[in-house]
Amino acid sequence: MKEEDIVKRIPIFFISLLSLMILSSGCSLNADSKTDLFQYKDSYVGDNSAVGNIVKELAHNKKLNQISLETKKEPYGITLEYNDIEAEKVDKELKETVISNSTFLFALIKNVDWITFKFPDNGFSVTKEKLQDWYNNKLDGFENEQDLKNLIQEQLKSEESINQFFLG
Repeated sequence: MKEEDIVKRIPIFFISLLSLMILSSGCSLNADSKTDLFQYKDSYVGDNSAVGNIVKELAHNKKLNQISLETKKEPYGITLEYNDIEAEKVDKELKETVISNSTFLFALIKNVDWITFKFPDNGFSVTKEKLQDWYNNKLDGFENEQDLKNLIQEQLKSEESINQFFLG
């Protein structure tokens, strides 16, 4: 091969390599951008990997300090301990977080019966039965994230309904 042929091929090689790098990085960014939570549907409390992956996608996941799983005896449950959550209306934000996060966990994890949320100055316990009664809907029947989000948003519209849930 002549020297001038090599010089002509170098730019083509680098352009091809650069294009390949751009394409592959674009694919990986797109694949990691949002996890489909319903890939964990029908998980069990004992599957700490699935529980952890679900929780890391829920509201205030950056403030989560610890996850504890009760798997030794029924009823099975999850305890989520959070650091301070900063919000303009903290009480409202905590209640909405409890409702939203527990809804997803009950919908996705087959055998979870209760979830306890511990915040520095507050704590809430929710049972699957009580939450389903409040929604007047079985949570394990949902097949996609958007339908579940719609259910949550519809219920969270009424502050009175939210307060009733925590009083009852």
